[in-house]
Amino acid sequence: MINTTTPKNMRAAFSMITAIFVIVIMATVAGFIMSLSGKMVQETTTQYKKEQAILYAKSYTEYAIMAATTQTCVKRIKAFVDGSTLASTNRGDGYRIKVDVQYVGNTNPQACPNTVGTTAISDPSSEGAFILVDTYVRYRDTDTSAAFGSSASVPWVTYHRRTLQRL
Repeated sequence: MINTTTPKNMRAAFSMITAIFVIVIMATVAGFIMSLSGKMVQETTTQYKKEQAILYAKSYTEYAIMAATTQTCVKRIKAFVDGSTLASTNRGDGYRIKVDVQYVGNTNPQACPNTVGTTAISDPSSEGAFILVDTYVRYRDTDTSAAFGSSASVPWVTYHRRTLQRL
């Protein structure tokens, strides 16, 4: 009987098993790296959208305060910041911003035209004239939209900023 298992054939088989094992480990590590990279991109996008909402809220609050100090009548400000249309905001591409301005203290409703959402200040320099500015910035989290299927069912993320400003 002839023995066909020589040490040379055994080394070739062991090298093949080692190569397959190394390839499987490398593929597992590559998959883990890709998964981690995707999670980091998702987290960065979420953080970017939140920071952008905070900056929009600050900017629109300052704009509302500036408008209130330069006029005797200020209407509720409502803006859609998405480049062009509200439809793209509903798809999750932009931000929906609403600013509510309320006057506290010395107010005179007869000084303004009869318009809904408008309040007047009789004397802005008088003691106790304040405005309360509520800024709401809403956006849809695009990372969650894949889990919900359609963007219509994705819940809004709302950032709210309230500011009390003396006039």
